[in-house]
Amino acid sequence: MNIEEYCGIWVYLEVNDGKIAPVSLELLGAGRQMADKRGVPLAGLLIGEKVKELAKTVFPYGADQVYVYDDPIFHDYRTESYMRAVIECVNKHKPEIILYGATSTGKDLASAVATDLETGLTADTTMLDVNAETGLLEASRPAFGGNIMATILCKKHRPQMATVRPKVMKALEPNADRTGEVIEETITLREEDIRTKVLKIVRETKEKVRLDEADVIVAGGKGMGSKEGFALIHRFAEKIGATVGASRDAVEAGWIDHEHQVGQTGVTVTPKVYFAIGISGAIQHLVGMRNSGLIIAINKDPNALIFQSCHYGIVGDAFEIVPILMEAFQKEPDKEVQYGGKV
Repeated sequence: MNIEEYCGIWVYLEVNDGKIAPVSLELLGAGRQMADKRGVPLAGLLIGEKVKELAKTVFPYGADQVYVYDDPIFHDYRTESYMRAVIECVNKHKPEIILYGATSTGKDLASAVATDLETGLTADTTMLDVNAETGLLEASRPAFGGNIMATILCKKHRPQMATVRPKVMKALEPNADRTGEVIEETITLREEDIRTKVLKIVRETKEKVRLDEADVIVAGGKGMGSKEGFALIHRFAEKIGATVGASRDAVEAGWIDHEHQVGQTGVTVTPKVYFAIGISGAIQHLVGMRNSGLIIAINKDPNALIFQSCHYGIVGDAFEIVPILMEAFQKEPDKEVQYGGKV
């Protein structure tokens, strides 16, 4: 492989309910910074049916070009058809880097493309950078159970690829004056060439915890001691109108369901206010909440790592401090605070 032939940074543009997924716009922000550093164009790759008009919506977010595969065969996402389109476009235009959202679709597609192209893929990346001279993608993520941050390089193969979780990167403020080039691509692909068929899509209607949309989160960790102790987290959250979060230790102990887990193996959140109560501050957890507007930590261990990553820290027993906070909020229930509205 002659890696000198590869140039440019791409973002796979995922479509949800007729719109570009927010994570794709976030990746365009990260991609724009790297493209400027390298002095190369930033392109989007858009696949679907009747999606051509969507291409224009990403130029304000930093894209210079968008490659579009618009065909009825892409009406529903299927690994085989979408993979064929990505691979054909890569072989034709040779990008040096491709970024995907770490969604169910993005992870499935990225792994399939990486396998077929025999290139590297860094999953669940939390930090991205590029070497301006060599073009090496520096994709960092927690490793060894979240105890260290590992930076992964793909030196001998192209394109370099990574998946990134929603809310980890930040989208650029849209610039309505930005324009770009829409490049229409075609592929020779027949329905009978695809082994899988989508017979029916069933959307399950179920009340779901939306941690990633919460303005205020009260999260508890193993310092709560037991399921009964963790109940204090629920009472505090209910008192201030917050959403309940948890560390991996609390989830694995069976004190709360996995859908409440914040961190590398849970949900990445960006609330206005984040209470970390009885949480030690392992890297695995920090990567999921470090972009919160205001982080308040409560822990009886004065040397807990969480105190290195919070804006305000309270050293003490959560079972003594939280009731005091609840009483204070009870006295001033309508007081406005800078980050969270009425809490």
